[in-house]
Amino acid sequence: MIELTETVRDAFARAYLEDVSGNVARLPLAQIATFAEAVERAYRDDRQVFVIGNGGSATTASHMACDLAKNIYPAGAAPGVRRFRVLSLTDNVALITAIANDCGYDRVFAEQLSYYVRPGDLVIAVSASGNSPNVLEGLAAARAAGAHTAALLGFGGGQARELADVTVVVDSRDYGHVEDAHLVVNHLVTAWMRRVVVDVHRD
Repeated sequence: MIELTETVRDAFARAYLEDVSGNVARLPLAQIATFAEAVERAYRDDRQVFVIGNGGSATTASHMACDLAKNIYPAGAAPGVRRFRVLSLTDNVALITAIANDCGYDRVFAEQLSYYVRPGDLVIAVSASGNSPNVLEGLAAARAAGAHTAALLGFGGGQARELADVTVVVDSRDYGHVEDAHLVVNHLVTAWMRRVVVDVHRD
């Protein structure tokens, strides 16, 4: 048994942070730029954005919806500044459990999208593996409805890579590292959208 000394903990923390830093440094800039462009286009065209994901990625979906709906406006933004219509489909527990109970868990996002999504909207999937059946069915439903699709992925992208118009794939097969990098991309895109909002509403 390894004695869990302060030195061992320090070394573990250093190694973890070095891995995360390496993943962030290797993030594909061209993919991020294309992803940011898809989000920007949705705002400029006044489209609805939906975000989906499971587990830790469900909380990232909620986090992203919060940031894009609330945190992209300059301080003191005028009431007339157009808001970004962004919704996480991970947050309505009653609806999710009703769909899971009646239709199966694989349908929890596809069914919600059947109620809400319109052609030209944007559906963003967050999935470390890219192989969650409900995420795949959600992306397929979005495409069938004429929506644009984007995905934050890891583990090589999985099957979701083929269903998303735009992808950002983190170069890691560690769930924690992938999810850490997804949050970095979220905050990067949120920061970019602050500039977009200013540009759209410039006199």
